[in-house]
Amino acid sequence: MSIEWKLVEEPLGNPDSARFLCEASDLAYLPEAEGTRAYAELLGLSARLFSVGNTQAWLAVDDGNIVVAFRGTESPSSLDGLKDILITDAMNLLVVPEGRLGHDLSAAGVGARFHKGFVDAIAAIWEPLSVAVEAEVKKSDRPIWITGHSLGGALALLAAWLLKRKFVPVHEVCTFGAPMIGNKTACEAFNREFKGRIFRYINGRDPVPKLPTLSLAANEFMHVDSQRLLGSHPHTGLAEVMGTVASKAVNGLLAGTLIDEAWKHITEEVGAHFLGVYRDLLNG
Repeated sequence: MSIEWKLVEEPLGNPDSARFLCEASDLAYLPEAEGTRAYAELLGLSARLFSVGNTQAWLAVDDGNIVVAFRGTESPSSLDGLKDILITDAMNLLVVPEGRLGHDLSAAGVGARFHKGFVDAIAAIWEPLSVAVEAEVKKSDRPIWITGHSLGGALALLAAWLLKRKFVPVHEVCTFGAPMIGNKTACEAFNREFKGRIFRYINGRDPVPKLPTLSLAANEFMHVDSQRLLGSHPHTGLAEVMGTVASKAVNGLLAGTLIDEAWKHITEEVGAHFLGVYRDLLNG
């Protein structure tokens, strides 16, 4: 089977690379045997799956590139698994990292805080995955591309930071429909360290990139640079609705029926989050 997509090292942010990495992010949802075949047949990559708990990532390589693709939620066609980490008491999930990865993430600076759910997810898989990436670099020094859709995009950003702390350079990070990962201090550190190397693709109608902040339950969250808006319909309406819901919150936190009300409005736009929509928008 001919390979339709390719990775282009220069210039950074090349649309061909984005299309390739969108496909890699899509294949990350496949089970192991099927995914291994698909990475080889569609992208020409030799791939292996790393899976610990609910966190999954693929390490896919050829002679010229190393690709790390993180899976989003368990289903690519729903928002199942995102409600708790993006809506339910989200402010309490913005923390100073602890545990095995806490030291590396705290290097983002005094006051840097990250989403606890994302940090816990990357921590579960990081040791075996990072060892394998470093082994590939030692075999042959190739550009490293990190990608993911939805939750997988958030994990891709954290993985890039953690690799850099190991003095492993990351060529480019490309995410699709990813939520916010941390506060202003954390994001400014990412912007400094990866200037011109992060490309966050968002569909204007996709609600997930506007979370957790959209709910106003955690308005310290923000995005890293730089955003690439796809589609001609910027998200309107939902922000106003969510603002009305959030105005009923106590101490800025949604609870009980307010969480269900907020989630209802978000899931009404779920179709805009599907990776197939991103693929169509990238392909024009």
